[in-house]
Amino acid sequence: MRNAPPWLSLLLWLALCLGAGALGAGFTADAVRQWYPTLHKPVWNPPEWLFGPVWTVLYVMMAVAAHRIGRRPNRTLPLALFLAQLALNAAWSPVFFGGHQIGAALIVLAALWLTLAATTAVFFRRDTIAGALLAPYLVWCTFAAALNWAIWRLNA
Repeated sequence: MRNAPPWLSLLLWLALCLGAGALGAGFTADAVRQWYPTLHKPVWNPPEWLFGPVWTVLYVMMAVAAHRIGRRPNRTLPLALFLAQLALNAAWSPVFFGGHQIGAALIVLAALWLTLAATTAVFFRRDTIAGALLAPYLVWCTFAAALNWAIWRLNA
């Protein structure tokens, strides 16, 4: 998308990232009302209302980062990693909320974290701002992994 108009490139990345989030939200909505409240959670579990706004901001930041990388040379590897982590991101909600598979979701999240860490490192090397835009997402995924692990342990 390097040759596309900048606004079109950004719009496509926004649609892709927010679409991944919408896919996850589809699996989350009912489970958050019915299944998730029945689970034992750590005392540091954030309130449910926080997740939607945080993820929305993160998806927008991800899209801007991918847009920046997509307009640079040597973008194939960084964008392949980005798409891989986005696919793993989209896979987590169906596994955790849709399938109620807390342990399997933790494995997906571990793969996501590793792929995202590699993506963030490659983005930083290509464009410091793009890498910085992914850094909060990596921090949030680290927190999410700790939360997923704690929920798995409390409900095993």
